[in-house]
Amino acid sequence: METGSVVVVGGGISGLAAAYALATGPNPPRITVLESSPRLGGKLAGAELEGVPVDLGAESVLARRPEAVDLIEAVGLADDLVHPATTSAGLWIGDRIRAIPPTVMGVPTSADATVDVLGAEAAATVAAESSLPEPALTEDVAIGRFVAERMGSAVTDKLVDPLLGGVYAGRADEISLAAAVPDLFAKLRTAPSLLAATAELRELSQRKAAQGAPVFAGIRGGVHRLIEALEKDLTARGVVLQRNATVRRISREQSGGYELETGPVPAPRLLQADAVVVAVPATPAGRMLTDLAPQASTELAAIEYASMAIVTLAVRKEDWPAGATGSGFLVPTVEDHTIKASTYSHAKWQWSAEAGGDLAVLRCSVGRLGEEYVLQRSDEELTALAAADLRTAIGLQTPVVASLVTRWGGGLPQYAVGHLGRVDRVEAAVAAHPGLAVCGAAYRGVGIAACVAAATKAATQVQAHLDALGTMAR
Repeated sequence: METGSVVVVGGGISGLAAAYALATGPNPPRITVLESSPRLGGKLAGAELEGVPVDLGAESVLARRPEAVDLIEAVGLADDLVHPATTSAGLWIGDRIRAIPPTVMGVPTSADATVDVLGAEAAATVAAESSLPEPALTEDVAIGRFVAERMGSAVTDKLVDPLLGGVYAGRADEISLAAAVPDLFAKLRTAPSLLAATAELRELSQRKAAQGAPVFAGIRGGVHRLIEALEKDLTARGVVLQRNATVRRISREQSGGYELETGPVPAPRLLQADAVVVAVPATPAGRMLTDLAPQASTELAAIEYASMAIVTLAVRKEDWPAGATGSGFLVPTVEDHTIKASTYSHAKWQWSAEAGGDLAVLRCSVGRLGEEYVLQRSDEELTALAAADLRTAIGLQTPVVASLVTRWGGGLPQYAVGHLGRVDRVEAAVAAHPGLAVCGAAYRGVGIAACVAAATKAATQVQAHLDALGTMAR
């Protein structure tokens, strides 16, 4: 029976997950994955630092939703699935690292716990929020501005900015509440106050924790191992994985199928497919859809991306400061330091501590939307600046044994106010072309679990089209 053909454009986690969903479903089609770079994995990458495996991008997946964990288990890594030894991160404010009070993505659940971070006066403003008129949100707002209006600017600056801004490498004053924290947005339609909404969500989270459901998960040896496992699995299933294959244009053939233009510009190569999944960032996706779906192309072009870098360091364990506990710390932008966060990988992941021997591995993130100038510095400068910040923050005096700087230019999509409406319009424009689907971090979540979920949905849409073609052919 003819199964049809699918080209997946993009070999990051979204593209590979879409290919996996298609390859493992009933009546799998012929699948080709086209990746423009020399390697697969997109923002999931790994390396070794002094012989210690390290993640150069994401280092964990959200375990409270099943998609990423299910995929990890499905490709043979179930025995290597691990959970953090500690997740108690702090905030570098003033002269020390302070405990993060209970929040929902930086929005406090009570005023009392915020005094150490915000100060007594700002905490009193938080407490007074419950006396304001009900939020009664009916449309999307910028989370930073909304929280500042109801709880004071200190909450946005010192809590929402580092916690939420850290996820998107963006600015809380511009991030969509509906897209970034949808559960909170939904609560604020009917909740009597912002405090009441966050307290209710926090209680729900604590109930899940009491049931033993961990929030995050990782893979022994690094989350990037998921890419290697997917590549091996897909290859064994006959999926064709092509690197250095940039797609410039996708068009519709008179037969109803699709034609993709790839290869060098002077000598383009044309590929035909019954269906296409576009799993690349918004900017290249928009370019290749310019002629086929101009409205989608225009909307995609409006999505901004932030650039950032990860500075991974190895130091001697014997010199690790006794006071530097927990999994690391976040840094509010208003504190005016180079690093935006630091993760103590050796403390967060037992496997990292074991692999490191007498070395402790940690990483710092640098750069945020509008701070591209920071990334113009050399690797040596960024390493020195990160080490200097660590000396001030936690008293890490030991010399750096080894370092690795990983730059992610245009790495993180920004979910501006109205983002979900924009995504709806993109998906509607794409849906006008049966057999065409889009997925990736640009749409409905930047985390690995969200990307896998979107990829699976795209694969389902494409498979339904192929099934319909098969039925018509019979």
